[in-house]
Amino acid sequence: MNLSAVLLAIGSAVLFGLAAPVAKLLLETSDPWVLAGILYCGAGGGLFVVHVVLRGIGSAAEARLTCRELPWLAVAVMCGGVLGPGLLLLGLARVSASVASLLLTLEGVLTALLAWFVFKENFDRRIALGMLSIVVGAIVLNWQPEAMADDFIGPAAIVGACLAWALDNNLTRKVSLSDPVQIAMIKGLVAGPVSLGIGYLLGSALPPLATIGLGAVTGFLGYGVSLVLFVLALRHLGTARTGAYFSIAPFVGAVVSVPLFGEAVTFQLVSAGALMAFGVWLHLSERHEHLHEHPEFAHEHRHAHDEHHDHSHDGPVDPGQAHSHRHVHTPLRHAHPHTPDSHHRHSH
Repeated sequence: MNLSAVLLAIGSAVLFGLAAPVAKLLLETSDPWVLAGILYCGAGGGLFVVHVVLRGIGSAAEARLTCRELPWLAVAVMCGGVLGPGLLLLGLARVSASVASLLLTLEGVLTALLAWFVFKENFDRRIALGMLSIVVGAIVLNWQPEAMADDFIGPAAIVGACLAWALDNNLTRKVSLSDPVQIAMIKGLVAGPVSLGIGYLLGSALPPLATIGLGAVTGFLGYGVSLVLFVLALRHLGTARTGAYFSIAPFVGAVVSVPLFGEAVTFQLVSAGALMAFGVWLHLSERHEHLHEHPEFAHEHRHAHDEHHDHSHDGPVDPGQAHSHRHVHTPLRHAHPHTPDSHHRHSH
């Protein structure tokens, strides 16, 4: 297992999980649609600055998005940045927060199912059991026996939001070799104004400047930087495995809520943590190795030279330093431990 990629996925989950209780505090002074717009604008605006700075650093160059990738990104932004939040807000207006929290655990399940059965990402019983353990942990964390849904529309809307985000996760994998800062920046700069516009049409006003400032910073870290780390993890782990690690985000938010809101450390919280830890361990201890073939193909992404990147260059390039350019992969047949990363999408 690629430990650095795992740390990227967990880091993404931690930042997103930390943003949840902060957003809950900000909702006391802001309309949900407006707050969503502030969070996404904070992500997009902050990453725009990062993008400009990184473009000036040659050693940090990433592959730019291509015209062929834009349709995938456009659908991903529409699903994850517009459709998902809209369906969630529709559902929240009709069901209790506890029911919504329980239903939101389906995002990880749907992400994995789409990755496995629609986008043909490989998995085995160990990975499936790890995913199941993490999801059951999330269900235990959010379970409220007295929770009731008043109608069908509310729960259906939240399930629809989970499906939209699951599609977003899988479609983003298709562009994950391109600049992750640029990808997350575009998502924020599109979703932010759309959410603010919907809030304006509904008659909502801007919150106090303190809320706007804290919301922008929270969005930059919890939505922007978190998404950059998520995209980087997608490159090396595939969608289902990255989504599994990201599913620990609600647990992070619940742990932070203990000191922030004075909530108790319950048996429910500890049990959920144990189940999630077991699922993460199953994924971490995976060893998938077999003889496989790499056909000849060409693409561009940031890379250093290794067994999969042994091409030559026209000019002087340090092969040990990461760099980005279009390159050709020659046919290769070998066996080594691997995950369904961007170079191992073969069938089994």
